[in-house]
Amino acid sequence: MDIRVLQYFLAVAREASITKAAESLNMTQPPLSRQLKELEEELGKQLFIRGSRRITLTEEGMILRKRAEEMLELMEKTKIEISSSSENISGEIYIGGGETEGIRLIAKTAEKIRRKYPDISYHLFSGNAEDVTERLDRGLLDFGILIEPADIKKYDFIKLPAKDRWGLLMRRDHPLAAKSAIEPEDLQGLPLIASRQSLAHNELSGWLGKQYESLQIVTTYNLIYNASLMVEEKVGCALCLDHIIPEYENSPLCFRPLKPLIEVGLDIVWKKYQVLTKSAALFLNALQEEIKSHKKDNER
Repeated sequence: MDIRVLQYFLAVAREASITKAAESLNMTQPPLSRQLKELEEELGKQLFIRGSRRITLTEEGMILRKRAEEMLELMEKTKIEISSSSENISGEIYIGGGETEGIRLIAKTAEKIRRKYPDISYHLFSGNAEDVTERLDRGLLDFGILIEPADIKKYDFIKLPAKDRWGLLMRRDHPLAAKSAIEPEDLQGLPLIASRQSLAHNELSGWLGKQYESLQIVTTYNLIYNASLMVEEKVGCALCLDHIIPEYENSPLCFRPLKPLIEVGLDIVWKKYQVLTKSAALFLNALQEEIKSHKKDNER
């Protein structure tokens, strides 16, 4: 399967028109149509539904679009890695993770590296553990930040010296905002917005005990920002980690920790036996030094 043909395919998928795709590719329509037909014949599947005004993707076409985007992204990443193997260290570092205050340690490390190696740049990908590990396994990320508990058996990892705590995000005018902490009985009958990942791992089941099964989950979320808008609009209160939605002055929202306290650790992971690029190896070494420094500061 030719990379160039995949680029043609993605152009048509993006433009939903062979004519417009041909214009964007600076080519004529007949050879583009021929290349697409040959691609369908090679795969033995119809990729497009050709309407009178618009082209749409079949189910097989949608699968190919996702994989083609990943292949082209990986190819571009590989080109950058190879071209950066010079004396002057440069390159791009791809880091994925959930929303967590622990990213501050990553940011501090990146800032220190940037001062010495300004040609290194970073790409952040936000997602849950499933999203992050899938991209790690496909080589689209150099590092992933996973919130515990996480399945890290197939990765090398470092535990980050940071912990997040679970709590409830609510409007400031909510009756529970008067409390300093949220107890299990407070959640009974309460419309809740919950993380799909936390539900999958039953992180809260031990804390809630038998009451877990009777929770009123009205909405689930992947990342918390959109969920916080649902909280603002009184859809429910969100079970989430602290410090992700800032409690600035006049903010309509507030966070209250759970009681008894639930804290979770963080791991930064990368593929075992992976040959890191110079820039990624530099980042990992700098992060290890930052962690040592952080621990020494806390011991004083």
